[in-house]
Amino acid sequence: MATTKKVRHTRRILSGTRSFAGRKVDEALELLRNAGIPVNSFTAVGRDRIALALLSIANMKPETPWNDAAIHGDSTNWKLTSRQIIKFQNEFWKQRISSGSYDDIRRADLEPLLLAGIAVASAGNPNANQNNPTRSYAVHPEAAGLIRSFGSPKAPKEVARFIEKMGSLEERMERRRPLKIGAKLPDGKLIELTKGEHNALQKAILELFLPRFAPVAKVLYIGDASNKYLHIDAEGLEKLGLNQIAHDMLPDLVVLDEKNQWLLLIEAVHSSNPISKLRHLALEEFTAGCTLPKVFVSVFASRKEFKRWVFDLSWETEVWLVDSPDHLIHFNGDRYLGPH
Repeated sequence: MATTKKVRHTRRILSGTRSFAGRKVDEALELLRNAGIPVNSFTAVGRDRIALALLSIANMKPETPWNDAAIHGDSTNWKLTSRQIIKFQNEFWKQRISSGSYDDIRRADLEPLLLAGIAVASAGNPNANQNNPTRSYAVHPEAAGLIRSFGSPKAPKEVARFIEKMGSLEERMERRRPLKIGAKLPDGKLIELTKGEHNALQKAILELFLPRFAPVAKVLYIGDASNKYLHIDAEGLEKLGLNQIAHDMLPDLVVLDEKNQWLLLIEAVHSSNPISKLRHLALEEFTAGCTLPKVFVSVFASRKEFKRWVFDLSWETEVWLVDSPDHLIHFNGDRYLGPH
């Protein structure tokens, strides 16, 4: 007699149904990426499953705002067993998951959240063993700020705090031991950048460019390949009217020239992203709420590197070359016309 194998039904939340619910799943995936979970290493279905697991244990329905996410230990006392997670997703996220797939929920969907420190197991029953059907899951209290601040000006600070506290799952999975290069901010604070050519440019900006061209300066933001929010003054950015802070909009460095009261937006160009016409417009829109004059700077290691990108650069921007540190190249029309 033929036997029928019970297969857990999974489906991608495709564009046809993505709408409001789909956008929430995409936001959850962005949040998980920011928190150091390598979601792109999973299949498309796997990514959605992990996102839905997070949304379930946070009591997030498609219309629920992030700041209403349930956290372990709060007044809602929200926690779900793996079977309850299936029921929640089927009811509110229109999934069709077999009731017998609770092991998949636990072993596949929840595991990255548990390892990353975003979820806590045995919520309300610390003595429950791994196979106990009453074992429940909830959002870890350390992830409260990370989740509830998503999409707000506080998000970068909360991401940095979470990673500093819990570490990056991606780095642990890859067993990385990143080499670091030290760099000094204008206020004397030392930071560590992951070793690489892009960050060598950022170190040069901090230690060679700023002392020459903005000696009285405050660095409001600098990112790193392994930590997007390595150094960020969220309060300082907000005071300047930069309220909607999103990593994909921020240039490599945001610096306040305190002497001239200029906002410097600086891109360290190694393999991509000079201040092109399109990037220039995007940065102007991003900084529209800031009333200070803006200075846009593309930084290259050498004339050879500059030559690769010269036709992409926008007018009314500046260029600085690390191998010629005392000079600037002005793409500013007749503003600098005249003898020197």
